[in-house]
Amino acid sequence: MKLKLSHCFIAVDDHDKALAFYRDVLGLDVRNDVGFEGMRWVTLSPPSQPDVEIVLEPPGADPNASPADKQVMAELLAKGMLRAVIFATDDCDATFEHVRASGADVVQEPIDQPYGVRDCAFRDPAGNLLRFNQPRSQ
Repeated sequence: MKLKLSHCFIAVDDHDKALAFYRDVLGLDVRNDVGFEGMRWVTLSPPSQPDVEIVLEPPGADPNASPADKQVMAELLAKGMLRAVIFATDDCDATFEHVRASGADVVQEPIDQPYGVRDCAFRDPAGNLLRFNQPRSQ
């Protein structure tokens, strides 16, 4: 059996702000920008991984979510309590400086972690935690 990652999902509350960050700051390529049933989905891919799509979707986009569930998801997103995304980079310090220069919310400056990476962290415009890690040389 051969498996590959195809899509992952990030909840955002403002697609235009998210696009300005993921496309313009991180350099991801827009693959699709689709409106459907009053919602919007934008898919992006890292230029080095065109077969992986990151889907920016509204919180609570599940069609089976109740209005109460959608409200809870929006509240959790506003608090930055949803899942993190980790990007690999070949230069953590340069990535940090580039993302910081955009005005992104810094969570952690570059640091060598005991589990073998140098990493840093930011919040995207919706409050999602993004980590950028680089394997340390042995």
